Order: sequence, then C-alpha cells, then structure tokens
Amino acid sequence: MSRLLRIQYADAYYHVTCRGNDRQAIFRSEVDREIFLEQLRQSLEVFNVTLLSYALMPNHFHLLVTTPEGNLSEFMQHFNLSYTAAFNRKHRRRGHLYKGRYKAFLIDADNYLLEVSRHIHLNPVRMKSEANLNERWSDLLKSELTSLPGYLHQKRRKSFWDYGFVLGYMGGDTNQGRSRYKTFVEQGIKRDLDNPLKLGIGSGIVGSEEFITELKQMLGIQGEPAREQPETRQLHRAFTADELIDRFSKVVAVEKEALLARGRQSIEKAMLMELLYRYCRLMQPEIGK
Repeated sequence: MSRLLRIQYADAYYHVTCRGNDRQAIFRSEVDREIFLEQLRQSLEVFNVTLLSYALMPNHFHLLVTTPEGNLSEFMQHFNLSYTAAFNRKHRRRGHLYKGRYKAFLIDADNYLLEVSRHIHLNPVRMKSEANLNERWSDLLKSELTSLPGYLHQKRRKSFWDYGFVLGYMGGDTNQGRSRYKTFVEQGIKRDLDNPLKLGIGSGIVGSEEFITELKQMLGIQGEPAREQPETRQLHRAFTADELIDRFSKVVAVEKEALLARGRQSIEKAMLMELLYRYCRLMQPEIGK
C-alpha cells in the first residue's frame, strides 16, 4: 500500500499518533510521561505548533495539533527523535522506539474537531478493565493521561497548550462552556459512537465533501494520485535551493564550493541539509543531488 500524502499548509489541524515498535511500551513510568510532555513542550515552541488535546497510552500516543506555519513533518520528526533519544538514554537502550513513521489525519475543524477531541480523551476508557464505566469516567477526570482535566478545571492546566479553541465550539472558555464540554465527552461513554477517524482511512482526511473539494482546489489536485504531484510541495517552498545555499554560505562564512565539496563532513553541512529539507521541501535524493 502506498503512503498517504502529507498534506501541509498554514493553520491546518491534525490528529497524530505513533505506536511502539513491536507493540512495546513507550512509557514505563510516570517519569517517562513527564519527559515526554517536556520534549513535546520544547518541540511545540521551536516549531510554533499549537497543542489542543493529547492522550498517553502505554504503547502509543494521540495528539491533536494545529500548525500555523504548515510544518507538521518537521515538528514530528524533531519531537519523535527527541523523545526517542531521551527514552533510550534513561533506559540504556538503543534502536527505534516507534513502529515506522507517525500517522496523521488532516481534520476538518469546523465539522470534526470536537468529535476527534472527544475520541482522544476517551482512549483510556476503551482499554480492557474490570472497572465499570462510571469508575472509568471518574478515573479519567483525575488522570493526567489525557488533557481532559485541564479542559474542565483551570487550576489543572498546563501552560503550553490551547484549551480555548476547542471550548470555543461549546460557547467559550467559561464555566458554562467547560460544563458543556464535560457533558459532550461523557456522552461518548454512554453512547456507542463511531470512531470519527474511520472517515480518513484511505485518504488521510477527516472532513466533509465540501472541505475535501476546497482542499483539492487549494492544492491544485485534479483527481490524479496525490503522491504523483510533487508540485504540492512546491507551493510551500520558502526559498529555492540555490538561494538558501548562497545565504547560508554567507552566514557561516564558508565558501560555497568548500561547503558542498564531495565527502566533506561538517556541522555546517549537516545544518545546510536540514535547512534544505525544512525550507525548500526537498527530499533526501534531491538534497544529495
């Protein structure tokens, strides 16, 4: 099966998840979860990404984010590498932590953001347990495994994510809005609701037909497979490769010819390769060329 297109543009909304390699735990303790959230906070700040909701499960995580700069891939690459390195150091291990690359669904915020947020917050409730639903709900309200407590109680909030956007669909970040959101999430336990992410299987988009049509028009997609359209990457390039190389050469005070010399290994060259990926949207073969 071919990979789904990574659709990136400014102010897009995504559900993102990663699973542990061979179903292994990605959190072995509460300290691991604290490290995870700290690495997440740093990556959010570096890439100007906004976190809306999260859930931390034993062998996977869920995030709901929005990207003002259209840079989901760069953000997730940085974040996953950062946490993997921290986890490996702490547990004296090597190798991959996650199974393959992350999975992401582009979300039609106006029609599906609330449902996706609820789905994320109810993940711990779906785990196998001998406790009844009322007990699970009570545990969920107290737990730091999701961002739900911060949505319901201002004193339990963390500073690095945005509660107001989701609560805006409930009338705002007020006592009434928070109460409505609590009722909305609780209804998800009492009813047999479909997983809203099922809508994105095959396309990677959880959205209405109107949203998908507008998205195709914006990206210039006219029915052919999206992976065959490299021009979608071209839309978001900030510089041409030559422009970036010239500017970078001047900044680091290294002659362009020396910087690009075959076989040369240096911090400057590694930085340049990262910049070509991040700001010119070049893939590895293009960077090598």
